[in-house]
Amino acid sequence: MSGYADQPWLRFFTEEQRADTDYPPSVLHGFLAAAESRPDHRALAYFDGGLTYRELDTLSDGLARHLADRGFAPGERLAVMLQNVPQFVVALLAAWKAGGAVIPVNPMYKQHELAHILADAGAAALVCSERAWQDYVRATAAASPVRIALTACELDLQTRDDARVLTAGRLPGGDAEDLLAAARAAQGPRPDVPLPAAGDTALVSYTSGTSGHPKGALNTHGNISFNAHRQIRVQELPADAVVFALAPLFHITGMVCQLSAALAAGHTLALAYRFEPGVVLDAFREHRPAYTVGPATAFMALLARPDATAEDFASFRLISSGGAPLPPAVVESFRARSGGLYLANGYGLTECTAPCASVPPGYEAPVDPVSGTLAVGVPGPGTMVRIIDDSGAEVPFGEPGEIAVSGPMVVPGYWNQPAESRAAIPGGELHTGDIGFMDADGWLYVVDRKKDMISASGFKVWPREVEDVLYTHPAVREAAVVGIPDAYRGESVKAYVSLRPGSAADPADLVAYCRERLAAYKYPRQVEVLAELPKTATGKILRRELKTAAG
Repeated sequence: MSGYADQPWLRFFTEEQRADTDYPPSVLHGFLAAAESRPDHRALAYFDGGLTYRELDTLSDGLARHLADRGFAPGERLAVMLQNVPQFVVALLAAWKAGGAVIPVNPMYKQHELAHILADAGAAALVCSERAWQDYVRATAAASPVRIALTACELDLQTRDDARVLTAGRLPGGDAEDLLAAARAAQGPRPDVPLPAAGDTALVSYTSGTSGHPKGALNTHGNISFNAHRQIRVQELPADAVVFALAPLFHITGMVCQLSAALAAGHTLALAYRFEPGVVLDAFREHRPAYTVGPATAFMALLARPDATAEDFASFRLISSGGAPLPPAVVESFRARSGGLYLANGYGLTECTAPCASVPPGYEAPVDPVSGTLAVGVPGPGTMVRIIDDSGAEVPFGEPGEIAVSGPMVVPGYWNQPAESRAAIPGGELHTGDIGFMDADGWLYVVDRKKDMISASGFKVWPREVEDVLYTHPAVREAAVVGIPDAYRGESVKAYVSLRPGSAADPADLVAYCRERLAAYKYPRQVEVLAELPKTATGKILRRELKTAAG
């Protein structure tokens, strides 16, 4: 009787794709090779501007030199809090060239969210936008371990100044240096430190993972290089391919499937600051990308544009969706509107450095006839996925259980969290906390979450984080947060509250209260006030009961 160890999914790959991947220790190795072999090829396209591989190599050398001159030492961490702009890539490469690691930070984070990450990770340096620095990051950084601050302006390296996404005007940082100016002014070669080894930490990626408090997953250079080069091998894009960065680069999907794979292969990475459907369609028309990946919500927004035509997607060889559930109806709508292009599903987590399952080129994911769930793909070569029960024993094909993943892409653990690391990654196998099943052909289906984590527009939201904010409101006595189905976001956040005796609060006011204190994807879209929240005999609030009532 066949089982997971037989890896039935390998039949979807060619013999060459199944062969052991001879990948370099880091993506930086691949980038440097590309910069040497094709220095004048465009590395980054940004509206009407961009950088060649030579220019990107020179700028990142300069910034690495600047960081080292300011005392940034190998092993230290640089927080990068930027949208999809060229400076993000410059900062990433510079930190790696200086022997450091990068902490990718969502620019939507508010002050207390950023403060936790900077303090927990012990960030020595920080890069953010000019506007964020002026608004609140300066004050946050002053109370953190950050010693070196740099700012970036989205108006640099392009002249189009598209008002749909770019902020008009410049806001000098004052006590923070401009990143590009610092990189250009640096004197001397990049720091004399060894290139990264596969086991060195490349990213400290903060994720809620399988418990309530955000913690930093330690994505190594080898983790990233393996997944990036596996994607290069399986996708077989042409050498002059353009990869469009639809997913944010601070997200593990954008970091690995877009940025890392593109630079390691010597492709062009096209950037457009942040997602706006009209801007994205213009970029498709201008840069003619061959590949992109993003959440289902982004593709729904593109489909909603009346000016979107099949010709806008004609250059694509592959398009992937990940980070949020992909309804089969969206796949068919996209196929109809894009001139027959198939939207390929995928599945992964920060802890497995983006994808651990995807739809191989040339195939289409089946739909489970019982649940109507679309398969998220099959594991790739070199990846082992098992479905296990609560005791860790494998369950048969077709039966639900927890999805467990092992392979070169699984992180060794979490930053300063040895107990959490042992619990989530026992023996090097990631216990994802997601419930799914696999059919006998190797197709993986994700049907539920073991815990209560909410996935809104591809971003993870932990209910307790929202509840903690609600509890700071003077009228709130009890709070419970659940995810509810949302045709656009996959899930959206709903809060249930009870009020203190004699207090009053309008649901709209509570939504606004959270909106001011949480990133845009985290705040509840609905708040319902109840006299009492359901509880167990011991007083524990029954989130699951509320979720069932919410539908």
